[in-house]
Amino acid sequence: MTSPTSGARERLTDDQLQELMTTIGKSDSIELKLTVADAERHSVIVAAEVDPLDAQIRQVVFFDTSDLRLSKAGVVVRARRARGKGEDSTIKLRPVAPQQLTTALRSTAGFKVEVDAMPGSYACSASLSATLKPGDVTAVMRGERPIRKLFSKAQRAFYKAHAPAGVALDDLAMLGPIFVLKLKGVPDGFERATAAEVWLFPDATMTLELSSRTVPSEVFQVAAEARAFLSKRGITSTGDQETKTRRALRVYSKRLLDEQRLAVQG
Repeated sequence: MTSPTSGARERLTDDQLQELMTTIGKSDSIELKLTVADAERHSVIVAAEVDPLDAQIRQVVFFDTSDLRLSKAGVVVRARRARGKGEDSTIKLRPVAPQQLTTALRSTAGFKVEVDAMPGSYACSASLSATLKPGDVTAVMRGERPIRKLFSKAQRAFYKAHAPAGVALDDLAMLGPIFVLKLKGVPDGFERATAAEVWLFPDATMTLELSSRTVPSEVFQVAAEARAFLSKRGITSTGDQETKTRRALRVYSKRLLDEQRLAVQG
């Protein structure tokens, strides 16, 4: 399965649209996403009625090699902490073709197939998640426990089946943690549950993303409603649609490589 490059165009071609329709029909859920351009951030915050004091505080950490071998192979390894929600870990494969996944895998507890649809692009992912005990993620971030302890037997098997040969979980570097603010609500005039996430990066930049989940049968209706809601408020969908994950990996891998170069020079 292929999908257009993030931010490459505002509209899907007819062939891509047909492929998208086939893909969403075999997926568990759809998430419509919009990365907000910096110049429109204030307008979106007002339109979405975002109050940062109501936001849930999260920490997200990714694991990869310094040259992002996992990401290049389509594998994402992630752990999260959320105030009031607990901790979890995820092994994600993206992109995937849902029809190529086995029935046994799709029936595994914690497994889901989801399509992320953005202006001009989309990606279908398969992820296997597990709930963790309080303190598990912190212990790994502090180096007190090996990375593999964040993942269940099923997750480790899923990872091994798709990760590049010779790259074990405990060989990975920690990319993060990223400080995240997430707020959910129903904006006046949209009437759909919407999430706003702000990811704060160590280079003093941030990403604001709006998202709304829906089911395959309603995806085009929800997309049309979302476009109309934003358009009435003068908000476009033509900004850079780099995903939160891709940006986080790019920022933190560069930081890690810089640290390694300084260590060699020192």
